[in-house]
Amino acid sequence: MIGTFPATSEVIVIGGGPAGATTATLVAQKGRRVTLFERERFPRFHVGESLIPETFWVLQRLGLLDAMRGSPFIEKHSVQFVNEKGILSEPFYFADHKPEESSRTWQVVRSEFDELMLRNAAEQGVDVHEGTRVLDVLFDGARATGVRIADADGIERTVSADVIVDASGQASMIMSRLGLRAWDPELKKAAIWTYWKGAERGTGRDAGATLVLQLGDKQGWFWYIPLHDGTVSVGVVAGYDYLFKDRPTKDPEAIYFEEIARCPGLGPRIAEAERAGPVRVAKEYSYRSKEVAGDGWVLVGDAFGFLDPLYSSGILLALKSGELAADAITAALDSNDTSAARLGAWGPEYVRGMERMRRLVCEFYEGFNFGRFVKRHPHLKGHVTDLLIGDLFNDRVDEIVAPLEAMRAEAAAG
Repeated sequence: MIGTFPATSEVIVIGGGPAGATTATLVAQKGRRVTLFERERFPRFHVGESLIPETFWVLQRLGLLDAMRGSPFIEKHSVQFVNEKGILSEPFYFADHKPEESSRTWQVVRSEFDELMLRNAAEQGVDVHEGTRVLDVLFDGARATGVRIADADGIERTVSADVIVDASGQASMIMSRLGLRAWDPELKKAAIWTYWKGAERGTGRDAGATLVLQLGDKQGWFWYIPLHDGTVSVGVVAGYDYLFKDRPTKDPEAIYFEEIARCPGLGPRIAEAERAGPVRVAKEYSYRSKEVAGDGWVLVGDAFGFLDPLYSSGILLALKSGELAADAITAALDSNDTSAARLGAWGPEYVRGMERMRRLVCEFYEGFNFGRFVKRHPHLKGHVTDLLIGDLFNDRVDEIVAPLEAMRAEAAAG
């Protein structure tokens, strides 16, 4: 329930997005006192609408599967790739590889999905405070001990806790304060996007497919995500320098339409559509923290790191980091040991999974072609599909690494 401000809590979560709501809910399920502070009032806009199937298992633990099944969100059964000539490749249907309910997922309007998650957290015992800004994280030496907050009226107070979870998104309060952000040296990308009403959609099990459409010059790609409100989310991702340097205009809207003209597979799909929102921009956004936790604090979701959205891994990484962190926090509280080592014990496993997805992203920008790879190595199609599903925390998918490197070497040799 949404209650009065406490003076103390066992766990404080900063941010009510998917990562924060997941961490808070799973810790509260264990009977711990959890207080969550969210600066905005939900619902609120957020990009990143496409789920991948491995979110199923975290949603199950959160008790949200029935709500998702009964929601208006469009079911997503595949990811499909359109090459630089506008030719659609053979779709990767998740259920063809794993014929289970967990291979079905959804395309979500984030304002609705995030609110569903936050309300679920409150229903499961999290003390949720919206419209409350966290002004500072309080430390005693190297140990986080609480937060300083301001309510909607600007009244400030402090709240202490055994563990502070930073789920504040890309601003990442603790990462910024401690200088832990490390920008990805290879994925210096940016995105420009908006929404279209009346854009072309697939039918049947293709109705909710995510499309990845390559630019004609292979400098970048567009995402194409159909949503239940009648819109399609359409955004271009490419190198920051490519999008914003050495152009006659710096206007994002003008750049966006220039890139539409460079994408053979996109123009026909939005020819009869009308734009349904402003053009938005995100610049140079792939990064990772040097640490996942410290004494009395933990980073989850975008507050720990953000990966290029090529394979729609954002919400999975938010939910998975929240799940792993919640289990570590519960174990730490049970043992009365909230040290960095105990709170961050989940970090290496999570980073390995994140790195597997990052490798596939980098391969795409280096010219990786799914169809060619599967034709050459048909026995590995399942592993590729596993990665697209989000099965990132399984060592067996590493079997694709050597063949990927061999194909890249062949391409480099001409």
